[in-house]
Amino acid sequence: MPGLERERESDLRLASVGIINALRRGTVPASGLERLAVGIDAEERVIAGQLDYVATGRSDLKFVRGDYGSGKTFFVCRALEIARSSGFVTSHLVISPDTPLHKLASMYGAIIGGLRTEAGERALKSIIDSWIYRVEERLIAVGGDEDEEKLEQETSAEIESLLLRISEENSGLAAAVRTYYHANNRCDFAVAQAALGWIAGEGTVGRAFKSEAGVKGAVDEGTALPFLRGITRIIVQAGYRGLAIAIDETETAQGSSRPLREKGYVNLRRIVDAVDRNESPHTFFLFTGTPSFFEGSKGIRSLPPLYDRLQLIGDDGFANPLQTQIVLARFDEKRLEAVASKVVEIYGEAYGEVDRSRVNLRFIRAMITRVTSRFGGRVDVIPRIFLREFVDILDKCALHEEYDPMQKYRFEGGSETDVTEEERAVMEVAW
Repeated sequence: MPGLERERESDLRLASVGIINALRRGTVPASGLERLAVGIDAEERVIAGQLDYVATGRSDLKFVRGDYGSGKTFFVCRALEIARSSGFVTSHLVISPDTPLHKLASMYGAIIGGLRTEAGERALKSIIDSWIYRVEERLIAVGGDEDEEKLEQETSAEIESLLLRISEENSGLAAAVRTYYHANNRCDFAVAQAALGWIAGEGTVGRAFKSEAGVKGAVDEGTALPFLRGITRIIVQAGYRGLAIAIDETETAQGSSRPLREKGYVNLRRIVDAVDRNESPHTFFLFTGTPSFFEGSKGIRSLPPLYDRLQLIGDDGFANPLQTQIVLARFDEKRLEAVASKVVEIYGEAYGEVDRSRVNLRFIRAMITRVTSRFGGRVDVIPRIFLREFVDILDKCALHEEYDPMQKYRFEGGSETDVTEEERAVMEVAW
C-alpha cells in the first residue's frame, strides 16, 4: 500500500520536524520523547507498571529526585507520554507563585486547564462530551434506533444515575455537569461554556449558569480534591484508564514564608495519605524535586510524618526506582553522545540524510568538550544548550556544503538571556 506508506513517512517527517524545532528553541518537545530518551529504561518500566496498577482502580504516586541538569522535566514529560499512549488522560503543572503548593484550588485549576489526551490538549470539554456520547451509545445499543426526544430522556435518566455517586462526593460538580448537558441540548452555548469554566475552577462565571445549576462560589481549598476525584470518575467512565498528574518543581515551595511552606507540605501529605487510603482511584501522581527539597532544612524534613513516608532507604550504589523516590543520575558525556546520535537520526528523518563525514562521533566529543569548558566541565548542566547548538550545526551543514564544523564551531556562550538562572549559577564565566 504505497499511499499508506507515504502517509506514514509524512507523519514521521512532520513529527521529526516538531522535535527539531523544539530543540532549536531549547525546550522539551511536546511529543516523540521516546526517540530522545537515553538511560532511563528501568525507570520507564517502573512507571508503566504503576500505571497498569492504577488502571485497575487503585491510586499511586512517585517522586522524582535529581539535581539541576539530571533531566527531571524531560523524565516527567516522557512519563506522561507513556501514560497517554496507554490510555490515560494527563496533566502537567509547575509549582510557581501562580500555582503554589499551599493553594490546592490553584493547583486544581492548573490540572484541569492542562488536561491532555492523545487527541489533543485542553481536553475537559472533549472528555465530558465523550462521557455523554458513551451513555447515548450504550442506550442505542440496548434499545436499537431511538427517536431524538426519547433518546434525550433516557440519556438524562442514565446521566442522573451516573452523577449520583459523583454527587455523594461533590454535589456541585454533578450539578455543573448536568447543567452543561442540558444547556448543550438546547444550544445555549454560553451557559454550557460557563459550566465548563466553573468545573475548571474559574472564579468568575455567568450568573445564568449558577442560577440554573444551583451552585454558589467556586472550587476552594476544601473541595479541590473531591472535585478532582469526581473529574477522574468522569474520565474513567468516558473510556480512559485514569488520570496521570505531574507536579513539577516542588522545590519552589522552599522559597515561601514558613507558614505557607508548612501549609504546602501539609497539602502534599494529604495527597500522599489519600493515595495510601486509595481515596483517589484511577489517579497517578508524579512529583519532582531537587535534593534540597527532600533533605534541606526548608524541605519536607520540616514535616517529619511526610519525610518518613518519602525518604530513601540507603544508597549502596545500586539504584532502586521501585522506591517512592526515583533518583535520576546526572547527565554524563556518554549519555550526551547517545542523545546527539539520536538527534542526528531525527534530523535526517526531518530534512534528509546528515553528512556523517562532518558530523561524526569525533566532532560530537570535541563539541561536548568545547561547550562544557564554559561550565567548568559540568556536563550535567548543558544538555539543553548543547542540543540547541548541535541543531544549529546540523542546519549549517545542511545549508552549506563548504561548512566544516570541526574548524568553524566555537562555543561563545551566547548572551546572558540564553541561559536559565540555574545554568548561569554554575557557569564559570564572567559576563
